[in-house]
Amino acid sequence: MSLSSTAPRAPAPRRTDLVTPLLAVGLVVMWSSGFVGAELGTRYAPSTTLLAWRFLLVAAALAAWCLWRGSRMRRRDLALHALVGLLAQAGFLYGVVAAAEHGVSAGTSALVAALQPMVATALAIPLLGESVRGRQILGLAVGLGGVGSAVGSDLLGVHAAPWWAYLLPLGAMLSLVTATLVEHRARPGGNLIEALAVQCTVSAVLFTGLASVTGTLVPPMEPGFWVVVLSTLGGYGLYWVNLARTGVARVSALLYLTPPTTMLWTWWMFGDPVGPGALAGLGVCLVAVWLVRSGPTRSGTGPS
Repeated sequence: MSLSSTAPRAPAPRRTDLVTPLLAVGLVVMWSSGFVGAELGTRYAPSTTLLAWRFLLVAAALAAWCLWRGSRMRRRDLALHALVGLLAQAGFLYGVVAAAEHGVSAGTSALVAALQPMVATALAIPLLGESVRGRQILGLAVGLGGVGSAVGSDLLGVHAAPWWAYLLPLGAMLSLVTATLVEHRARPGGNLIEALAVQCTVSAVLFTGLASVTGTLVPPMEPGFWVVVLSTLGGYGLYWVNLARTGVARVSALLYLTPPTTMLWTWWMFGDPVGPGALAGLGVCLVAVWLVRSGPTRSGTGPS
């Protein structure tokens, strides 16, 4: 018997997980593109036109893929994905895009939507049985302060939008929170492509109907109008993938990075000024995300 067979084996080196941080970065970039796309797209067409064509194109592509693959889904899962689509896509995106249409800046909408981590985490504890550590709660609070620092000047300087327009991103945020909790609790079956196909199809039917009734279905031909399709698959796909790999608290914390990212993006595309508060807020948000994601989030014994 050789010496190597009797000697204790050294523990195998842990593999560095590169997929999770890449998915997190992708989510921040693609989610921010939704706010930028809303501001860009509503320069060319009303919100109903923008959303109708956004979902029509994506739903057609996804439905064709599912038909080619011969996908099947149970009625329960179909109904759940339809509900999640109405909340997370139709409800959330209409609030964001309609707010941009009425003059609310992309940075301000991102700020209001960034309240989602606090609300989602607070509700995930009693409803989903998630256990959140003290440092994660601290990280969520720090992130909220960073978001406020990043877009505070924008909030103080906006005068174009009527007061009620700021309720639109608030309603969008609450709609996304509800969709997140429904999906995380009910765990509908089907893979990501099938889920997005159902969600986008339901949203396409809804907004195509609204655009037809209001006479806004005909799209403009400007290239900038069609750019907004980018974030539909990337943003929502990465949102649900990250949610499945981690948890509500950690995924929600990533959304704290979207307001400063959105402000930097709009500065590059539209020339919107970015002050010291935005840069400081970006640094604070990075610290907040590290606090939340560095501690383990454990699922409790509640329903999954």
